Amino acid sequence: MTTPLKPASWTYSEEYVAEDDLLARARGRAEEVGVVPIGPGGGAALRFLASVLEARAVVEIGTGTGVSGLWLLRGMRPDGVLTSVDTEAEHQRLARETFNEAGIPAQRARLIPGSALEVLPRLTDGHYDVVFCDGDKREYPDYLGEALRLLRPGGVVAFDNALWHDRVADPAQRDEETIAVRELGRTIADNENLVGVLLPVGDGLLLAKKVWTPES
Repeated sequence: MTTPLKPASWTYSEEYVAEDDLLARARGRAEEVGVVPIGPGGGAALRFLASVLEARAVVEIGTGTGVSGLWLLRGMRPDGVLTSVDTEAEHQRLARETFNEAGIPAQRARLIPGSALEVLPRLTDGHYDVVFCDGDKREYPDYLGEALRLLRPGGVVAFDNALWHDRVADPAQRDEETIAVRELGRTIADNENLVGVLLPVGDGLLLAKKVWTPES
């Protein structure tokens, strides 16, 4: 076992890739409407992931005010399109404001209002490089099922809040959201068609690559 990180080292890691004024303003909008976006470390990881995969098509569950979306768009190909789903149309209006300020062409961000589990079934099978999930934690296991259908072989699904405020690692915590996130982690770890990793950035970022199979 390695020695646990000291708080100063965790902060250094979290802030290693600095956020600019555009992201700071998006975070300000999030605070105004009570949205908790992905942290800087998690956002940087998403940008890195989108860049490594040369992502052209990404699905995001939980638009918020555009913090995670902007990180993703900055890592995607110049012709890449982000499809983002959120139940709150006002949040998506603020996200569009964030993208406009960043100079993101309107056609690169498709914002769809509605419940993720109602919208995702309408999206194209095997078409997406990344699916990023930051919605209702109780629905995380269902998001995984939809993501595996939507991803191309080699694509990656990512879940924010995979440590859920230090509750997932504590077996005494048995609330509905914690149980759902904990079971999601077990499902990914036990699935032979997924290559998973849990990154201790922000509140935890769980990633799983969809392995190619003859059926996929």
